[in-house]
Amino acid sequence: MSLNSSAPQAAAFIAILGCPNVGKSSILNILLGEKIAIVSPKPQTTRTRIMGVLTEGARQLVFTDTPGIHRPRTKLGEHMMQAVKSGLDGVDACLFVAEATSRELRQEELDILRDLKRRHVPTILALNKVDLSANRDALLECIVRYSNELEFEAVVPCSAKTGRRMDELRGEIDQLFDRLPLDQGFFFPEDTLTDQPERVIAAELLREQLLRRMEQEIPHGTAVVIEKMREREGTDLMDIEAIIFCERDNHKGMIIGKKGEQLKAISTAARLEMERFFGCRINLQCWIKVKEGWRDREGLIRNFGLDS
Repeated sequence: MSLNSSAPQAAAFIAILGCPNVGKSSILNILLGEKIAIVSPKPQTTRTRIMGVLTEGARQLVFTDTPGIHRPRTKLGEHMMQAVKSGLDGVDACLFVAEATSRELRQEELDILRDLKRRHVPTILALNKVDLSANRDALLECIVRYSNELEFEAVVPCSAKTGRRMDELRGEIDQLFDRLPLDQGFFFPEDTLTDQPERVIAAELLREQLLRRMEQEIPHGTAVVIEKMREREGTDLMDIEAIIFCERDNHKGMIIGKKGEQLKAISTAARLEMERFFGCRINLQCWIKVKEGWRDREGLIRNFGLDS
């Protein structure tokens, strides 16, 4: 891709939408060339809107990763779906991510696609996980099924896992950028990567390891709050104190594990990810507290910063 440094600066806001576990966060990280959104094999990993900024030459692409489109079953789920809908306000374009499978569209998907059509939002369809299926007929059926609901600017079958056709996806985004009627100027300084505070990033990196290492419902019933984050003066060491909230006493015991081995493994993996991101040594201390039914308690959802 060639960048014209003499072109006037312009920025575009692009929402990333799709069902849970289709690879939205993985695609965002690849597009940015840096990990800012946590990923796991479990659905509904992303709980709030996460903004990632990519500035190259005269282009500034401001991506917003949103929670997976789903039917809410808790107050937290309602907040997550509100984050999806509000994520469409004021965007210049959309990247809709779906799996390249033969399943029928969910009603929640249809509602969002029809909303995009009503708003006249230019949208690219990324059919992710093509590495999981070699069935060309199923892929074509999938393309037709989505295209019947919305006229896309481009359709790109791809794989975030293998990197297949990710360059093509980025190229389609750049071409769409050039067609958008944008105001001149950047919205963020050129060195901005994300709008997420460091405490939020640290909390998410710890929650990612909970999602990866715990089974069944337990990870979705956890929240992480960073109580303390402070650099030791004159050193490259940062002290971080985190509280992991869960919904049941037996969940607390399972997170701790036999002789504390599970919690040690979770915190060690999270510490290594934090050190990579923050570029310094991390002293991570974790505590676990029980807050029964917190996902249906508005006050706790706000306190945990999950009401955006």
